[in-house]
Amino acid sequence: MVKKMLFTLGALSLLFPAMAFAEDPSAGTLNMGLNSLWILVAAVLVILMQGGFILLETGSTRMKNAGHVAGKTIFTLGLCTLVYWAVGYGLTFGGSSSISQFIGWGDFFFSPAKAAAEGENYPSTVFFMFQLAFAAVSLSIAWGGFAERAKLSVYLIFTILFTALIYPVIAHWIWGGGWLAEDGAQDFAGSTVVHLTGAIAAFAATVLLKPRIGKFNKDGSANEILGHNQVFSALSVLLLWVGWFGFNAGSTVAVGDGFFGYVAFNTQLGAAGGAVAALLVSWALLGKADIGSMLNGALAGLVAITASCAFVDPWAAVVIGLIAGVLVVFSAKFFEKVKVDDPIFALSVHGVAGIWGTLANGIFATKELAEKVGIGEGGVIDTGNWHQLWVQFESVVVCGAYVLVVSFVLLGLIKAIMGLRVTEEQEIVGLDLSEHGTYGYPEQMKKAGQIDN
Repeated sequence: MVKKMLFTLGALSLLFPAMAFAEDPSAGTLNMGLNSLWILVAAVLVILMQGGFILLETGSTRMKNAGHVAGKTIFTLGLCTLVYWAVGYGLTFGGSSSISQFIGWGDFFFSPAKAAAEGENYPSTVFFMFQLAFAAVSLSIAWGGFAERAKLSVYLIFTILFTALIYPVIAHWIWGGGWLAEDGAQDFAGSTVVHLTGAIAAFAATVLLKPRIGKFNKDGSANEILGHNQVFSALSVLLLWVGWFGFNAGSTVAVGDGFFGYVAFNTQLGAAGGAVAALLVSWALLGKADIGSMLNGALAGLVAITASCAFVDPWAAVVIGLIAGVLVVFSAKFFEKVKVDDPIFALSVHGVAGIWGTLANGIFATKELAEKVGIGEGGVIDTGNWHQLWVQFESVVVCGAYVLVVSFVLLGLIKAIMGLRVTEEQEIVGLDLSEHGTYGYPEQMKKAGQIDN
């Protein structure tokens, strides 16, 4: 066997002498290759989070809308890709100009180099893929406010508008060298840029669309509209949890000294804290351990730690996750009390937890890690200085206000021109049948008059 292996290697060396005598790659080339591989793997993990969103929204809504949820997620991912390629990426990371503090301008219809140039840490192609995945996640979060009642045509139009006019502005301000970046706003992987942006758009949608039929009674009391598959919901959280390592650890965009491992470590601690806290709080309030609250708590912990995963010590990551788990339970009850119908709890999980996670940097960030990342400074506990907390508060208020106003204006125009919501009959029948002519579960098809799921 050994002789055969040696003979084979010798033959290959004769046939392909470059294999035998090629020079070792330089340290820079090797580093670039490892960085590229890591960023692309992280991008794939984040794109696969769309599978988690499919299962989350499907499991949290009714069977009659399952196929619609799955199909529109794939469709909007495709459309988001084209719009981000055409304009979104350029508005986020476009070259320097007189308006670059407020918006990027350049690289429209992005045409990258085939490979990285000498001295670059990674090729622009993998960076584009990574940033596209983030834009698609923010869009999927927004769909929580549309669930079970919006027209398919609205998904099409709002995908274009969100990817061109809403998300790139916030991403540029914080990640693309905009004015908030210059102020030192810390949002390592997107508690504000991705999660709060998507949640605020979802809030505008759910207000303008109004609650689903049967959600609230005339006296203002709420009816629980249960999702049809809790196993789907649990599996979705696991998929999203795994994908989050690409989300957070991938945002290092480098292999380097292995700092991405520290970021992943904090991410796990934050998620764990959120899951445990939400389960215990719901258990204390309801007398039963509520699985849905626990699932939301895990996601809220992930959302909250997203901004601070590279800036805080491990103990702080646990505290951030624990507080997020508590907040998500009480905020869900608050939104229901004020008659906001949020089928997949996007406002609580991504909005409230996103705000908390962004503010948490100003409290728990350490000077050492802020210097390592190269953004902002330490928070109140480590430095005694309130400046970073103010910057974090500023970024939440300004970004939230921009997304809220623009989302209301754009969705308001769509509502006035073509309407946002399907008819009452279509909603009762279900979007699978009314929008697509078939069921996600064909074997469950019934006569229209018998449909009650």
